[in-house]
Amino acid sequence: MTAPTSGPEKAKYAAALKAMDYVEPGMKIGLGTGSTAFHFVNLMGERVAAGDNFKCVPTSSRTAEQAKSLNIPLITLDKAKRLDLVVDGADEFDPDMNLIKGAGGALLQEKLVAMAAKKMIVISDESKEVQQLGKFTLPVEVVQFGWEGTLKRVERQLKRVGLEGKTITRRLDGKKPYVTDEGHYLLDLQLDVIEDPAKLARQLKQIVGVVETGLFIKIADTVIVGYENGTTKVIG
Repeated sequence: MTAPTSGPEKAKYAAALKAMDYVEPGMKIGLGTGSTAFHFVNLMGERVAAGDNFKCVPTSSRTAEQAKSLNIPLITLDKAKRLDLVVDGADEFDPDMNLIKGAGGALLQEKLVAMAAKKMIVISDESKEVQQLGKFTLPVEVVQFGWEGTLKRVERQLKRVGLEGKTITRRLDGKKPYVTDEGHYLLDLQLDVIEDPAKLARQLKQIVGVVETGLFIKIADTVIVGYENGTTKVIG
């Protein structure tokens, strides 16, 4: 694979390359979804081509297709049970390494894989580092059945916590509703600022019809930030 030579992709690649320092032959590894994780999966393909042996669990059908094209051995999460490592991206991360994830539409599987791993490494460029979560849209995965009622319940809950009038939209794929790998819809919440991410995550999860949120609280162990000059910063 040809490494990017400039711009944001070089920063993402630098973070992915640094994450390879944590990868050892024989590991069971979760493969993330998204533009930064894309580079990591490609690098894993190079390790496999060089003779290293891994068992990997993809976090989306898109990542599974990429991994298969690189001959990366895949197993199911049920078969893997416990993973040594998961490497994934993030849409935002704060000083406590709390995350917003889900722009790629795979937040449920990403969280399931992350929770099964001994260590989660987040790879990112510097644009994702924030002092407070919320500027990026917060995805919430909901069941299709009765989704409009679920949206109303989400609106009421946001009003209770002082977030009245915030924009909530059902994510689209072209003109059709976006459907996750698990057959659910995604509601995208534009909240601007999330004062207490852990509390909001609990409150949203209590709503009937909500499957999962894009708030990853105290799950990440390490964040690797890549820069356009090719350097990296390791947090945690």
